[in-house]
Amino acid sequence: MERLSLTETPLLPKLKLFLALSRTPHGLLDLATPGLAALLSLGGFPSLGVTALSLITVFAGYTAVYALNDVVDYRRDKAKISEGGPTGGGYLDEVMVRHPMAHGLLSFKEGLAWALAWGAVALLGAYLLNPVCALIFILGCALEAVYCFMLQMSHWRVLVSGVVKTLGGVAAVFAVNPNPSPLFLVLLFGFVFFWEVGGQNVPADWHDLEEDRRWHAKTVPVHYGPEASSRIILGSLSLALLLLFPLMAVSPLQFPWSLLALAVGAGLYLLIIPAFRLYRTQERSQATVLFNKASYFPLAVLMITLVALLG
Repeated sequence: MERLSLTETPLLPKLKLFLALSRTPHGLLDLATPGLAALLSLGGFPSLGVTALSLITVFAGYTAVYALNDVVDYRRDKAKISEGGPTGGGYLDEVMVRHPMAHGLLSFKEGLAWALAWGAVALLGAYLLNPVCALIFILGCALEAVYCFMLQMSHWRVLVSGVVKTLGGVAAVFAVNPNPSPLFLVLLFGFVFFWEVGGQNVPADWHDLEEDRRWHAKTVPVHYGPEASSRIILGSLSLALLLLFPLMAVSPLQFPWSLLALAVGAGLYLLIIPAFRLYRTQERSQATVLFNKASYFPLAVLMITLVALLG
């Protein structure tokens, strides 16, 4: 009952709990990926109206999808919390309360209403930008639910996660460019997919490895073990970094060598070096460090892209 009383104190107002449900600190970082995709595809800035509507839509979309994850996993998360599990350790997704519904800080109805409300905003905004974007959003929500249901079915759910994360970027491209280059879309898909697998999904599952073993979850670290998982991570992130440069090359935007070198440095610092340290040590703490650093990579590339646009 002590957890429930927290909702009545100024320390954890309802809004903060709702934002925690949607993992907003991480979600805000994720906004960089569609922003990067749109700018690279267009080679410039969209109109002010399109930019404003896109920002609202993308924020609503990520807010809804992250909340949907907790809605679908509500019973499982609640059961896990009742038995206790590893928390903390500097994990980015634990900056705010993790799984507030399962902790009893928000009711299931409140969480569902929050997810549906933001989902409606995202769907409307996506449709106004381009009906194709609305279809992509619906597909992303469906695949996110599939991803959650596959937790105790197959470790291949990692592929579903990779696809879901790419859809935000793909939708952003169609929002600003109704007829994008197929080659650009393929390169964008590969770049985001391998970044998500190696820098987000597998390290996050490594963070929860002991808990997942107890619950017989099917994840890459549980199925393959630490050594093979570290190889998958290092290989995936290497591919993501390699794919970034042909993606930049097919963009209408021109990148000078100095900015390309800066992108290499960002990739080494935020992806490859942490992945190599994880490969050498195979420690949970290093998986957490990798997850946190890799989360900033799309933002770093977005900043480099903005410099190219404004330079």
